[in-house]
Amino acid sequence: MTRQYTGQPVRTSSFVGRRQETAEVKRLVAAHRLVSLTGTGGVGKTRLALHAVPRLARAFADGVHIVQLAGVRDASLVPLALIEALNIRDVSGRSPVRVLIDQLQERELLLVLDNCEHLADACARLVETLLAETAAVRVLATSRHPLDVPAQHVLEVQPLATPTPGEPLPPRPALEYPALALFADRAATVLPGFSLTAANQDAVAALCRRLDGLPLAIELAAVRMRALGVQQLLERLDRRYRLLADSGDTEGREDTLPRHRTLRAAVDWSHDLCTPEEQTVWARASVFAGSFDLGAAEEVCAGPGLDRDEMVDAVAGLVDKSLLVRDGDAVHARYRMLESIRQYGLDRLREDGAHAEEAARRRVRDWCLDFVEECERRWFGPDQPELVGRLHAESDLIRSAFEFCLNTPGELRAGLKLAGHLWFFWFATGALVEGRYWLERLLAAAPEPSVARARALWALALMLLSQGNAVRAAPLVEEARELALRLGDEAEVAHTFFGRGGACLISGDYDRARAVYEEALALPPREGESMSLVGFKYVELAHVLAIQGEYDRAMALCEEFRQVCLTYGEQWVHSYLLRILAFAEWAKGDRTAARIHARECLRLKRAVGDVFGTGMTLELLAAVHARDGEGRPAAVLLGAAKRIWQDAHVALDRTPSHGPVRTEAEEGARALLGDAFKSAYREGLELTSDHAVAYALGERESVAQPVLDSPLTRREAEVAELIAEGLTNQQIADRLVVALRTAEGHVERILSKLGFTSRSQVAVWAEGRRATRP
Repeated sequence: MTRQYTGQPVRTSSFVGRRQETAEVKRLVAAHRLVSLTGTGGVGKTRLALHAVPRLARAFADGVHIVQLAGVRDASLVPLALIEALNIRDVSGRSPVRVLIDQLQERELLLVLDNCEHLADACARLVETLLAETAAVRVLATSRHPLDVPAQHVLEVQPLATPTPGEPLPPRPALEYPALALFADRAATVLPGFSLTAANQDAVAALCRRLDGLPLAIELAAVRMRALGVQQLLERLDRRYRLLADSGDTEGREDTLPRHRTLRAAVDWSHDLCTPEEQTVWARASVFAGSFDLGAAEEVCAGPGLDRDEMVDAVAGLVDKSLLVRDGDAVHARYRMLESIRQYGLDRLREDGAHAEEAARRRVRDWCLDFVEECERRWFGPDQPELVGRLHAESDLIRSAFEFCLNTPGELRAGLKLAGHLWFFWFATGALVEGRYWLERLLAAAPEPSVARARALWALALMLLSQGNAVRAAPLVEEARELALRLGDEAEVAHTFFGRGGACLISGDYDRARAVYEEALALPPREGESMSLVGFKYVELAHVLAIQGEYDRAMALCEEFRQVCLTYGEQWVHSYLLRILAFAEWAKGDRTAARIHARECLRLKRAVGDVFGTGMTLELLAAVHARDGEGRPAAVLLGAAKRIWQDAHVALDRTPSHGPVRTEAEEGARALLGDAFKSAYREGLELTSDHAVAYALGERESVAQPVLDSPLTRREAEVAELIAEGLTNQQIADRLVVALRTAEGHVERILSKLGFTSRSQVAVWAEGRRATRP
């Protein structure tokens, strides 16, 4: 079984030392449900956690999921950050915390919460709730201070070991002292060929001692090897350290502790060695939440004291000095600051006055607004997969812009405008929890009539309709229409047709839905009207017509707007047109054409990540298979679609407009398979959305999971295999890196589910399954 971990940032340098600590992290995670890695800034908590992740992944049937919290400033956003990291697409309308609890109750995974210190109370509350409400979720947190959760086990991450003064160095000191090994490794990147020698190792040891073995301080110092020798480094750093210790501006502050002063000295020195342009970028870029690209840096950091054409050199200089970390790939570079470096930059920015930080955050907001408006303009075209990826990458920045708008006087309308332009992203990718969160907060805070409010109202209505809530959505979309009419904005009036008809459609009022969409298509597109929403008028009218038996007209409408999509290279609306076209063809009896168009639809939906549309199309394809007498693929696809609905906590498969397709598919598959239906259906339930699409397209035969045709979960089936190898409970616990009591619980459940009384029976059962597995 493939283990996976998600959310790990690109690391641009090797990992040195920490072998014992890595083993200790593995041991603690196996024994405790909450482990907190604590320690001073720059000591390497995050690096240790991320280094341990691949070694922990195999212990968790549902993987390891990394949640980067450094870019989250508002405590209320912590649950949303987890929802995004876990790729949860819940449309139930419940609170984010409730969504997390329900999604994780049956899952066996590790959450890595990185950089919790500025959100300690919120993280503690959420973690305590998750541990209490779930059975197999574990948490590995990094924070400067322990979380206030009784169940946690704390591992304080210590600085790297350095030789004591006067202690003779061993023949190969790098092997015994990881601080020296780290310095040598980083120095070699800027001074090729550098290594520890008898001539320099005493000076390197003294330097690492002066830096208290702090990895970040050592890295910042090693960068200077490009221009200085080790002894020169030591002398200048020692001078900087004395200046900081003798100054009165740190008295009473936390960084007067030795290790804080050490890091402050190293960072201060790095700042002094930056060019004025680099210092300006450092300060202004400190307002970025999470990572950013060069375009964002140019918009936010350029200004007085820094021209745009100086930006590339300044950013490159900060990367060279290890003050910016380069992420991304060879095509799209992104940058981020370590939290200690970012906080230092914020301190410098605030030295320019209270207005400096607000002005920089306003520029971030302006950049986000320009960015999402550009994405919306480009959305109806060939770049949809790229735009989805970019919007996901900028999620921390966009959230920070929303927070700025909600917390800064006079900025609410800009926040409404930003939210209104994101409707397509939240709607297409199923990120409805996040969409509702921002739209509801902004609409409540800004009741004044405006075009931005009209758009936000119908955008919220679309979120609610996707969650099956026509009762609440209908009045919102009518309010949006009335407001747009009053303000004379014809494009926003036109945008409300989709929601108005949708409220009727999911309620089963097909005649009313048809009238709304007929009226909409009788009007030519208005200037500024979204082409995607124009397309959905065709989609939904064709859907109603197909339901009412007017198949030829439905197919003609689909083909009419398909040509527009093909002209523009559009995929999202096109996928829905293909689904309705396949539905009409299936209903009319043309199963061959329906199969072709449903599969083409799935390919497009996979490209843009449309999870809910995928679920509906899988059910339609299941119905096609059932009519063709192919019971097994029909049952597998029904199970796969059911998993999507279960994960999303939505019942679109039971709505009047979608339910009959699933009903016929299930009845047909059951009639064809008899008792074998259950096992094929269970196979589908084990498929992820991506694997289900691959199966539907014929790219894979099945999931080939060991749980097929058995009542065991994936983890229980794996434990059964280990029992067959002759392993004891303790050996199973060691192999899977879990606690002994966890392994014992798995064995007890296996015996109970299989109706066995001995481990030998389990071994025979597992061997038999292994022999018959393809």
